[in-house]
Amino acid sequence: MLSFLRKQPLLRVASRMFSDISKIRNIGVSAHIDSGKTTFSERVLYYAGKIDRIHEVKGSDGVGATMDFMELEREKGITIQSAATFLEWKDHPINLIDTPGHVDFTIEVERALRVLDGAVLLVCGVSGVQAQTYTVYKQMERYKIPRIVFINKLDRLGANPIAITAMLKQKLGVVAEMLQIPIGEDDQFIGLVDLIKMKAFYFEGISGEEIREGEVPAKLMDQATKARQALLDKIVDLDETLGEKFLMEEPITEQDIKAAIRRQCLLRKFIPITMGSAYKNKGVQLALDAVLDYLPAPNEKVNMAFQKVVDPTTKKVEEAQIELKADTKMPFVSLAFKLEENRFGQLTYCRVYQGKLKKGDTIVNMRTNVKVRVARMAKMHANKLEDIDEIGAGDIFALFGIDCSSGTTFTKMDKGGEISLSSMFVPDPVLSVSIKLKDKKKSEKLQKAMKRFNREDPTFTFNVDSESEELIISGMGELHLQIYAERLKREFEIDIELGAPTVNYRETISAKTAYNYLHKKQSGGAGQFARVIGYLEPINDLAEKSKDTDIFVNQFISKTVGENVPNEYIVAVEKQFYDSCAKGPLTGYPMINTRMVFTDGETHVVDSSANAFQTATRYAISAAFQKSGNLLEPIMAVEITVPKDMYSPIMNSVTKRKGLVTNTETQGEFFILQAKVPLANMFGFSGELRGFTQGQGEFSMEYLTHEPVSADEQAEVIKKIKKVRTDAKQT
Repeated sequence: MLSFLRKQPLLRVASRMFSDISKIRNIGVSAHIDSGKTTFSERVLYYAGKIDRIHEVKGSDGVGATMDFMELEREKGITIQSAATFLEWKDHPINLIDTPGHVDFTIEVERALRVLDGAVLLVCGVSGVQAQTYTVYKQMERYKIPRIVFINKLDRLGANPIAITAMLKQKLGVVAEMLQIPIGEDDQFIGLVDLIKMKAFYFEGISGEEIREGEVPAKLMDQATKARQALLDKIVDLDETLGEKFLMEEPITEQDIKAAIRRQCLLRKFIPITMGSAYKNKGVQLALDAVLDYLPAPNEKVNMAFQKVVDPTTKKVEEAQIELKADTKMPFVSLAFKLEENRFGQLTYCRVYQGKLKKGDTIVNMRTNVKVRVARMAKMHANKLEDIDEIGAGDIFALFGIDCSSGTTFTKMDKGGEISLSSMFVPDPVLSVSIKLKDKKKSEKLQKAMKRFNREDPTFTFNVDSESEELIISGMGELHLQIYAERLKREFEIDIELGAPTVNYRETISAKTAYNYLHKKQSGGAGQFARVIGYLEPINDLAEKSKDTDIFVNQFISKTVGENVPNEYIVAVEKQFYDSCAKGPLTGYPMINTRMVFTDGETHVVDSSANAFQTATRYAISAAFQKSGNLLEPIMAVEITVPKDMYSPIMNSVTKRKGLVTNTETQGEFFILQAKVPLANMFGFSGELRGFTQGQGEFSMEYLTHEPVSADEQAEVIKKIKKVRTDAKQT
């Protein structure tokens, strides 16, 4: 029978505020590249009645998927920017953000997960856990995001949700079980068995909008019973409430099971696994039901903020942590998490954590303490908008004409102390290129474009090289920078030439190295005199490690005793050390993982000065690095998928590029290789891969860590870096 039709009333929530916060869901859709996120999101919009027709990412109608609204996205068939929309499913308002899968645009995933309450992690039913799956999973963990999994592409040859579930458990170390099993395999995949209801669901109609409910097929009953028992065993072990019912031999209902799964999912101790084929219009509605059943409402997430308060005893201003309440009656607090420029000016995406906001209200920028009036606000549907007059706690919306930076906190508090929310993690750029203007008259226009791009995307940076005076842009990879070059041409009518890509190296000290440097200069009148004594050493203490990266911090320690070195000169030595960290002595790339210990020194009653001690420190660091300095290069985690009869040339290519193979496996007709490869050796690989595989191969890579350049290569790499800069300066 037909149990559910697609068409629901078109959502009209934008002009009003939802009173029942417990029904709101804020979710993101994230996955490895080409796992079907945008295809999944398109079906969600269609079944919720938000759009009237399904369009494909690379559709023949030339329209493209709703959430890929940028011209570049539709041309390349990839998601570049995260896109937000709002919809309603079974009387529950949902804010959905579709995020990119390519690692070059990882900041889009970071900014989305920072403000979301739950997420759908898509996994390919054939390939399973891939390189970017790890990254997305780590990002979800960073922001403590409860999630469900949707195993996609079950219509593909070789799709195996049971094997993928085992892979999720093994590779990600998660506790997860299937809520469904498929009916049919590969191109015969026609429906799902719900293991909680023990019912079969078939997705029929032109676009899978008609769901027919039936009995579990007899041939699947044994498999379904065993899978259901595995699910129950796991939940009973995890959930105390359900466990007590089980021990007391009380009847366990469908609602008992769902409530237990929800409790453990919110605690991030269990991940429910749904499945289907978004492209073939199967399973998406049941995944949406799982979003409502298992992912949190805004009032079920703990959100903390920092508030400046005055200590009544000491009268000092201190920063205290406070919990925000998803309550419209509380003072308004929101976070600007994404900026976008369009024909209306700056569009600022915000998440409301507390209180409510009305059109015409005045809000305070907590970074600048500037008050601004809210003239216009809207709910976003990809690149379209619907004006609203009011918004409440737990919701996501956009502001117009508000000048701010990404990560800005807005409040309506006139008193009670300054409040700020923590911002998102921003990874350091790993690749740089020089750019040249074809028309030098557009220099000022280029600077404005660079500033705008940096405001939108903090992983895109630009600066003028102090030696070559070239404009250098930096980002997360070749594609990242190529996209911005394209945007310059299309959005600003600026043509540029991109130079050869250069790797963002780092410098460090490899071993404890003593220094004893005397800087002495006499040229008539007051001279310069300073001796600095101590040692540099690598930081190996894990307590010093930065929480969100594999790169250690730098540290200065003074162990001077007595009065040999006045305090003002110690301060000068420390300042010079940190200045040197920004521009290392070997290549000018930043220093990391280095501790400077200053033990003693010598002064002259007339000739010593802070400037002399800074000079002595600079030369002391340089001398130590000449003895024990290491150049570190970015290492990428690379995953390559090729037809299995083409594995040999790919193995040879990775070896040639000095890659370290970490895993190989065969899945169906494909060979998958995972390796760690220096970024400098990956340039040009995409063209080589296309040649080897006649266009059938694909690869992805993400930044893993910085590791030392081999001793026999370091001198040559340093020489090349200096030559490039010298040539650029002469040009």
